[in-house]
Amino acid sequence: MQRPRERMMNTLKVPSLPQQNTVLMYTSMVIRQYNKEKNMKPRGLLMIEHRLIEKVLSVAKQKATSMTENDYNPVFTETIVDFIKTYADRTHHGKEEDILFTELAKKNLDADNLLIMNELTKEHKQTRAKVKEVIELNEKYKGGDRKVVPMIVDGIVWLAGFYPVHIKKEDAVFFPNTEKYFDKSELDNLLNKFYEFDRNMIHEKYQNVYKAICS
Repeated sequence: MQRPRERMMNTLKVPSLPQQNTVLMYTSMVIRQYNKEKNMKPRGLLMIEHRLIEKVLSVAKQKATSMTENDYNPVFTETIVDFIKTYADRTHHGKEEDILFTELAKKNLDADNLLIMNELTKEHKQTRAKVKEVIELNEKYKGGDRKVVPMIVDGIVWLAGFYPVHIKKEDAVFFPNTEKYFDKSELDNLLNKFYEFDRNMIHEKYQNVYKAICS
């Protein structure tokens, strides 16, 4: 039996795969077309992203817990950190904080939903602090301090354990409870803002590359 994503790719009429430098934009276009056909809501796109975050961090935990001071790979940690910073935080949390939460702040949220939104924002900050800690520890390892490996592993395990709980709060409680504050037109506008945000991300990434090589 085909998985939903496989069915999506097989049923949609899409152009042939483009060159590497446009793969991300191509993928975004395919998802937008699929979502439009399926009447996707804003929370649906965020929940799709949640599934990838869960998968990556599950594998990260498995691999991290098997590493020792003797076989630790700092590049692996850099890869996980880049995923969390670029995808889970800047791309995913960015859509939540810069768009969804901003629009919800204009609504007359009840006390419970307002409390949860503030909790979610604080949790995003917690993950940023933990990622910063892991980055600093990884740099110490690269500088010759092998004793930091257990702390790096603990940091990755913490992130892998933290996100599923955070995600469940959003998927099962916050997203469905706050969706009622928007009418159909507003939901469509939110989704379009999400897509625009994603389109701009690749430009932001490579603008940062330019800044990095110039510094």
